[in-house]
Amino acid sequence: MTSHASSPPSSSTAIGRLARAAFLFLSVSTLVQGADWPGWRGPDRTGHTRAAIPATLPDNPKAAWKIPLGHGYASPILAGKTVIICDDFNNSETARALDLDSGRELWKTAYAPAWSDEFEPGPRCTPLIHGDHVFVQSAQGRLACLRLADGRTVWSVDFKDLGTVWSNERSSNVGAAVRRGHTGSPIVEGDHLFVQVGSLLGSSIVAFNRHSGQVVWKSLDDATAYSSPVIGTVAGTRQFITATCEGLVGLAVTDGKLLWRVPFKTAANRNVLTPILLGDDVLFASHSTGFQSQHITRTDSGFQPVQRWFNRQLRLNLPTPVLSGSHLYGIGAAKDFICIDARSGQVAWSEKGFGDVGHVISDGARQLVLLESGEVRLLAVNPERYEELGRFQACGKTYSQPAWTGSLLLVRDPSSLSAWPIARPGS
Repeated sequence: MTSHASSPPSSSTAIGRLARAAFLFLSVSTLVQGADWPGWRGPDRTGHTRAAIPATLPDNPKAAWKIPLGHGYASPILAGKTVIICDDFNNSETARALDLDSGRELWKTAYAPAWSDEFEPGPRCTPLIHGDHVFVQSAQGRLACLRLADGRTVWSVDFKDLGTVWSNERSSNVGAAVRRGHTGSPIVEGDHLFVQVGSLLGSSIVAFNRHSGQVVWKSLDDATAYSSPVIGTVAGTRQFITATCEGLVGLAVTDGKLLWRVPFKTAANRNVLTPILLGDDVLFASHSTGFQSQHITRTDSGFQPVQRWFNRQLRLNLPTPVLSGSHLYGIGAAKDFICIDARSGQVAWSEKGFGDVGHVISDGARQLVLLESGEVRLLAVNPERYEELGRFQACGKTYSQPAWTGSLLLVRDPSSLSAWPIARPGS
């Protein structure tokens, strides 16, 4: 049902600044705008924003608007003046479009029945905006393409039609996404939408035609974990890279061919973080195995992962750290905020008192961190020491990543979405 309401950090050189300014004013709809936050971890799926983060925070900031929401963990996203947020509404997983300036609802579309466990109901998967469409995915595996303008459904697919079998054994180690809900967000490359379907019948990963929903290729028999994938050029080849329940894999984006695999198993198949790309290195961490860096090389016989480093003490749990320069910044295993040298895997410094969750948005010089407590901290990107520039309370307890527009920080908790104007003129 659809209802309608009324109507990477910039260069420090002059050339880099001019190029960035030119990019921000491009108006082609298929390109990501500087202030857009169109999907999981932002425009490049790296946690980086193309819109500058202020050097200071205003005193006692007030929300520009706040709206009530049904429960859910999906993060807000936006393109232009349209915000998309998914929640539980009338026993359905529902996508809502909101006006960025006012929070006014533009449309809402129910795309799947609601599902719940002891962590409460609501969508877990952050949607994705690409061009004129938004792609949404439900906890139990229904994928839909909606028109961004009005929320009308263009096409939809049910994962069970591709052989995915849902499990009610929630306390077991059966699968991951098929017993606790799909959380890994889809990703687009060209005309293809890549989705972690989780079928053990050759459809663990599926590439769909993003315009029609037709299957382009299917690959692997791996069970799907909670991790969101990335796409990048590694060892000279465009690759789809993700963590399944069986380990790290790299697939050719053209046909789904398995290029390489790093096998490992974790407790409860709980691979959550998004892989991080650093040149030809793929970095990944889990709460039970630790943090590893795999260097992918190409040989006459194919692709070969070679371990660069493995820090078994860095058992990161939920949020993915953000790479700025040669260092990673994020929540550590001891509920601290840590800086890690990405070249060696060693901790450069740590700061106590952050909790289990802290989502980072960085512009390369500064970073906004939304903590599980709902507190926002503004930090300098500093590989030498912890440097805090400000903080304020934005919402209640939250596990959801925020979105940054260059002037507004969008944050959600289980009952609301709010927009915080924190950029001062000239900051």
